[in-house]
Amino acid sequence: MLRLLCTIFILLFVVEAFSQNASLSTKNKKAIELYMQADNYRVRRQYREAHQLLDEAIRKDENFFEAWHRKGITYLMARDFINARKSFEKGHSLTSDPKKQKMFWYELGETLFNLGEYEQADDFLTKYIAAETVNKKGIERAKALQKNTKFAKEASKVAAAYKQKDLPDTVNRFVLQYFPVLTADENELIFTRREGLTDQYDEDIVISRKDKNNRWTPPVSISPKINSELNEGTCTISADGRTLIFTSCAGRESIGSCDLYVSRKTGNDWSEPENLGYLVNSREWESQPSLSADGRTLYFVSDRPGNIGRRDIWVTTQDENGKWTQARNIGAPINTVYDEMSPFIHANSKALYFASNGLVGFGGYDIYWCELQPDGKWGTPKNIGAPINTQEDQFSLYITANGKKGYYAHEVNLAMGNSRSRLIETEIPESQQLQFRSNYVKGTVKDRTNKKPLAARIELVNLVKDSVEAVVYSDSLNGSYLMVLTQGAEYALYVNKKGYLFNSLNFNYSEVKDFEPIYVDVELDPVRLGSTAVLQNIFFDFDKFELKDKSLPELQKLLKFMNDNPKVRIEIGGHTDNSGSALYNKTLSEKRAQAVFQYLVDKGVASSRIVVKGYGPDKPVAGNETEEGRQKNRRIEFRLLN
Repeated sequence: MLRLLCTIFILLFVVEAFSQNASLSTKNKKAIELYMQADNYRVRRQYREAHQLLDEAIRKDENFFEAWHRKGITYLMARDFINARKSFEKGHSLTSDPKKQKMFWYELGETLFNLGEYEQADDFLTKYIAAETVNKKGIERAKALQKNTKFAKEASKVAAAYKQKDLPDTVNRFVLQYFPVLTADENELIFTRREGLTDQYDEDIVISRKDKNNRWTPPVSISPKINSELNEGTCTISADGRTLIFTSCAGRESIGSCDLYVSRKTGNDWSEPENLGYLVNSREWESQPSLSADGRTLYFVSDRPGNIGRRDIWVTTQDENGKWTQARNIGAPINTVYDEMSPFIHANSKALYFASNGLVGFGGYDIYWCELQPDGKWGTPKNIGAPINTQEDQFSLYITANGKKGYYAHEVNLAMGNSRSRLIETEIPESQQLQFRSNYVKGTVKDRTNKKPLAARIELVNLVKDSVEAVVYSDSLNGSYLMVLTQGAEYALYVNKKGYLFNSLNFNYSEVKDFEPIYVDVELDPVRLGSTAVLQNIFFDFDKFELKDKSLPELQKLLKFMNDNPKVRIEIGGHTDNSGSALYNKTLSEKRAQAVFQYLVDKGVASSRIVVKGYGPDKPVAGNETEEGRQKNRRIEFRLLN
């Protein structure tokens, strides 16, 4: 799957028109016969056989410049640009007639462009455009390619200072390794590997983990339940490393030629893969998936009907019941009439990276990225630039959650029959880093009384927007969880489990410039007499008792708890630090607790089910000597009375 089909601007109709409508330069009948036979092999991509016949034709007549032209075309289709150039230049030198030289100018422009020699490419394209008067399609393609040469010429001058290095040979141990993805904590690297170039070598998904010295360990099969004797192709993994979606084209219950499958990890075991179904897969080809950090939004590539081009990027989301909804084409400006490939949605869910050969760039497939705008639409795609993009094809790029590193596969000697690929790690210069970077909070969820791990629902809520940004579940066997946090918002993190009081955390990243991963183990109290929970996301202005708007998500959580447990009675307790007089603090804390009481009553909760208490500074949970301690003491709690 690494050697994806590439759209190359080869004007084959120029060749055919010349062959059919003009006299060939040779009179040697055998040379002409070989020349015509060669094209039967070329169109079937049997390039070696085509070259052999063309070489024989040239031996019959060394000045047969049309044979040199077709030889160059054959090399160009095989992406052997060095030999394509030699063939075109030789054929071009055999005629001084501008009308005959014209047939070489476009192909020389394209070949030189793919070799990164933009100045010369531009010169040949200019000559072709000026001389061509009949072939309108040829002129359009030449002008489009010329836009690329001018872009690449300027962009190469200002290549960002990326520091790149190959991953160690412990990782790059196969002939081919490609489409790398990582978990948000960067401790696990998952990619597709192939141990040989031919179809007899199957593709498998492998995983490498960092050891205690922060070094990558040798990759191993991700799971015998996932890898089979047939191909398992490109994959994506959720930020917590517990949901994997991958491509399989044979050997499983399928809908189309290649389908997407999901497997979920519990403890250390992966589940049997399941087909994502008819709302995601079609009767055509689906591949190259990319999951959002929480695993609830999936981007992928398909060649199904309804595309703008031959291959487009599609998207589907999970509903409240965890079911995938009908996939939809992501549309313009991302999808073009050409091919878009290998989407990657960043952990911040705002930046989408993808490969395209339909936008202005360095040639072939380049990596582009765009950001989600406030109106929910995607912005104009931007070329990520050199040195990641070059005149060679670049199909995929993974950017870490914090935006500081990227990972991609680099192919070498693709046209020579001994190609290899290696995984590259690159530092992203600060000037090129995302506006909204992400990090994560991770830990475990356990029962406070017996310390047993719990499978809990964990919601990340944007407090200003009062919207759920992400949902994950802790592992039922070990209680582990990981949630991605992105700059630019203040969040509430809710940990919910039936039969337990919910637990809430607060993370204010509305103005933070840089932040480190956070490790928080959460313990939930069973619903029973005396259980207490702190309402971490109830907010008041200084010295005030009116609830702030961003308290609404927490109040709604408390209201839902009361409605789900209609026989429960609770105490709402207000607490302060020891700053100021004890009497004043007690009055303020009671008024704040009363504000929460009033919200619940206004929403239909019987007042007889709620007791209000203002404790002031009498029940601290931390020392008042530091601001951190005083902040913990300023709180609203609810306690179960029955």
